[in-house]
Amino acid sequence: MRDNEQRRPEAEADGIIEGRNAVIEALRAGTTMDKIYLAKGETDKTLGHIASKARAQGIVVVEADRRKLDNMSRTHAHQGVIALAAVREYVTVQSLLDAAAAKGEPPLLVVCDEISDPHNLGAILRTAECAGAHGVIIPKRRSAGLTAIVAKTSAGAVSYMPVARVANIPSLLKDLKKQGIWVFGTAAEGTTRLYDADLKGPAAIVIGSEGDGMSRLVAENCDFLVSIPMRGRISSLNASAAAAILLYEAVRQRTV
Repeated sequence: MRDNEQRRPEAEADGIIEGRNAVIEALRAGTTMDKIYLAKGETDKTLGHIASKARAQGIVVVEADRRKLDNMSRTHAHQGVIALAAVREYVTVQSLLDAAAAKGEPPLLVVCDEISDPHNLGAILRTAECAGAHGVIIPKRRSAGLTAIVAKTSAGAVSYMPVARVANIPSLLKDLKKQGIWVFGTAAEGTTRLYDADLKGPAAIVIGSEGDGMSRLVAENCDFLVSIPMRGRISSLNASAAAAILLYEAVRQRTV
């Protein structure tokens, strides 16, 4: 018990909330949460209550096997439930567009298609903030969220760069296009060269996942598939590096 108590402050500092009572209290308090992980296959009424209350608050609930929960746990007393607190609240996509309009600027958005590495997401937030982007959009599932690790990697950018979270990225892209925003996806096989892409107008830059790149449906909903010149022997860039290259090409074009 004493060892668990020593571990708990470190866990809470990382945004990890463990144990049934702790998670229930966090839900009651309205703590902004990124995800709640529940032990797969459990039929316990308390865990069922946590799941239903979380979903009612719009929190993503993920079933995970015990091994994953054990690996995530700092206290080793997770009781089949671990919540990840979000360091700030998510915003709406419309609020990102409204912010651009208020500045009199064409929207510049970054859409992350299943970026699962929190370090990559944190780096993208940092670059997006430095480049003056109006917001970052991520999917609710199969993506890193606004956790403490992301906040640390972003070097404080998470406090300034608004992030929206949506259920479906292809649907989001369709909606953005209806609002006059051009969608640029990054792809090695892209038919539009980076320096031929016109990023001066309303633009959403889509960055694919670390391993597989953009999913087929996401790629199909892009107006342009942009290829970054590769002069070396390695054929792909880190997701956050690709985001930085496109963002700063947009900055260059918008300041000429």
